[in-house]
Amino acid sequence: MGNGNPLVGIIMGSDSDLIVMKDAAQVLEEFGVPYEITIVSAHRTPERMFEYAKKAEERGIEVIIAGAGGAAHLPGMTASITTLPVIGVPV
Repeated sequence: MGNGNPLVGIIMGSDSDLIVMKDAAQVLEEFGVPYEITIVSAHRTPERMFEYAKKAEERGIEVIIAGAGGAAHLPGMTASITTLPVIGVPV
C-alpha cells in the first residue's frame, strides 16, 4: 500500500487487531509512506514471525509497527530478532 516498496511493516497477531492498526495505516497513507500489513502471531505462527523479522530489513522495511493484545509478546519478540526499530502498540 502506498507508492513503491514498503518502508513500514505493520504486523499484528490476528485480523481482529486491524480495528486498531488501521489507524496507523491511515496516517501512513496520508503522508504517502509505503507500507505493508501482515498477520504474524508470536503464539500461533512463531516461525512466520521469525522469518518476517529476519527478512524485513533486506526487503527494504525501515521500521516495524507491531500491534498485539493479550500477552502482547509480538513487539518484544520481533525486536529481539531484528535491529530495526519496532514500535509496540497495545491492542
